[in-house]
Amino acid sequence: MKSICSAALLAAFLVAGCDHGYRVYDVQYHDYHRWNNGEVVYYHQWANQNHYDPNRDFRHIPPEQQQAYWNWRHSNDPHPH
Repeated sequence: MKSICSAALLAAFLVAGCDHGYRVYDVQYHDYHRWNNGEVVYYHQWANQNHYDPNRDFRHIPPEQQQAYWNWRHSNDPHPH
């Protein structure tokens, strides 16, 4: 039983610790953004403010909406690049 609990805790730690995500290129600003849990928080905020589905994968929204997100993101970034 102890090894099962340890394995479960280790699995939870690994999932929680895997916040690497993937890189997304912003054409207008000529920079990359790490799409991870932190970026998802911003994306959900933007999607809700603009009445878009926050659960729709960013990679599947139209390019115009992607650029609108990056414009918003750059103007709302507490830690500019």
